[in-house]
Amino acid sequence: MANYLPPTRDMRFILDHVVDFAALAELDVFAEATPDVVGAVIEEAGRLAAEVVAPLNVVGDQQGSVLENGIVRTPPGFREAYQAYAEGGWNGLAFAPAYGGQGLPGTLAVIVGEMLNSANMAFALCPMLNGGAVEALTAHGSPEIKERYLEKLISGDWTGTMNLTEPQAGSDVGAMRTKAEPAGGGAYHITGQKIFITYGDHDFTDNIIHLVLARLPGAPDGTRGISLFVVPKFLVNDDGSLGARNDVRVVSLEHKLGIHASPTCVMAFGDEGACIGHLVGEENKGMRAMFTMMNNARLNVGVQGVAVAERAWQAALDYARERRQGRAIGRTEPGPSPIVDHADVRRMLMTMKANIEAARALAYWNAVALDFGHHHPDAAERAHYERLAGLLTPLTKAWGSDLGVELASLAVQIHGGMGFIEETGVAQFYRDARIAPIYEGTNGIQALDLVMRKLSLDGGEALRALLGDITSFAAGLPDDGALGAIKRPLAAAAEAVGAASRWLGEQLAGDVAAAAAGATPYLRMLATTVGGFLLAKGALAASALHGEDGADNAFLEARIVTARFFAEQILSQVPALAAQVTAGEQMLFALDPEKLAV
Repeated sequence: MANYLPPTRDMRFILDHVVDFAALAELDVFAEATPDVVGAVIEEAGRLAAEVVAPLNVVGDQQGSVLENGIVRTPPGFREAYQAYAEGGWNGLAFAPAYGGQGLPGTLAVIVGEMLNSANMAFALCPMLNGGAVEALTAHGSPEIKERYLEKLISGDWTGTMNLTEPQAGSDVGAMRTKAEPAGGGAYHITGQKIFITYGDHDFTDNIIHLVLARLPGAPDGTRGISLFVVPKFLVNDDGSLGARNDVRVVSLEHKLGIHASPTCVMAFGDEGACIGHLVGEENKGMRAMFTMMNNARLNVGVQGVAVAERAWQAALDYARERRQGRAIGRTEPGPSPIVDHADVRRMLMTMKANIEAARALAYWNAVALDFGHHHPDAAERAHYERLAGLLTPLTKAWGSDLGVELASLAVQIHGGMGFIEETGVAQFYRDARIAPIYEGTNGIQALDLVMRKLSLDGGEALRALLGDITSFAAGLPDDGALGAIKRPLAAAAEAVGAASRWLGEQLAGDVAAAAAGATPYLRMLATTVGGFLLAKGALAASALHGEDGADNAFLEARIVTARFFAEQILSQVPALAAQVTAGEQMLFALDPEKLAV
């Protein structure tokens, strides 16, 4: 298995020339995000990922976490790697200085998260969930809760979890049954069971802070009657020291397809009737608070897909350069050719490279929009970026995580039979990536969210503005050369998305089922178009930079070629997806459930 090489050059190029990170860094709140600091953060995080975290990926997969006498033990080296991560200050990179954070842009935390996930997705899940807990408590916690928990969570001394799912509920959170009964003094007794709780227990830290959805007595049915509670593994005394063990325990660990080192727990709360929790936010408003966590997680799950695809691509490229088999067409050298010289292998490698660069740019743009939406001093600008981030988040989550699976599968294919053998390592990437389209709201739910809610926000202004920007940019590209070859597919894709969007808007006013049936192909249409737009921006910048003193011309040429490949081979497929979007629901339901098995 090849070593992980953090793609820092591509990361910096996207920040500098595609998503306008410089404008973000000009905000007073991000005055510390100078180019030197940003460069140092990316390089040092890459070193941590490559040298400390990546070497644990295989042992984590092979040995996994285990439950012994009620205690979860992570694989050898994981605890020490987490300590290096926390002691290096990485956990607090983008959090509030008031509680010990460094106050840098969240976009940098997304980039650090990408490298950690490329190195070892199972390891990176712990800080990812912790970050979501910090976001939720920062936004919705009382001053007392913030004072008690945030500093330790931001430092990484403690970690946080998200407890939503229950056996009978699945993605239907409104069907949950966990209860919260007032216990006096502002405390509540929590009783119930949660499943699929990532890092619900581990040996990294001496306390774990669970955020748990539960129902108060007399609460309305469904999601309108859900509240959020903070439930520590160990109770926390007024002076910040740890008190008694709370009535929280791990029932079992799930046996999973991948991410074996990540302990996915079945958690029991209140088996002895003594599980203490405290309300976060208002009664029956828990979903609002939990969505703060989930929106954070959805962006980062999309980044997981990009990250695993990047690692799989690096392995596939190394193998294709080394493996010799057959003689490539047009080659005259004696002996077998490296398989990288075969057309179909080159097609797969270019497909991987182009999609990764497009999805990475989408994720970073999403992160920049979130940073602006949280911190821009002008209210109108904040609102604009909040709308943009709302539109981009389901694209990042669904497209990024789908690509993680698809591109890891291509990496297995490039390896041929050896890809199906565990020793080469690429099978692990495929297995690990498969959870991401399911996490944090399945990708079908992301598509429904996009079509049912996000397209109509502010009368559809966010989408019109986005498509208008893409159309205007395409019109401004030259008609000839590589940029001209990009211009035509980009313009056609934007036009097709616009027409599909109008059709969906009409259906939402009448035939909602037809709109729902077209949601998933529509998300693919829009995400692919946005990805092509961002690659085209990069290609235009690369063309302008090429030939300047000190320019890395080989890298710039590769950016242009990759963007053109994406436009001609991938973006060109977007108009064809319109037929799926507008087909309606009839053929999906043409067979009764009984006839599906005929």
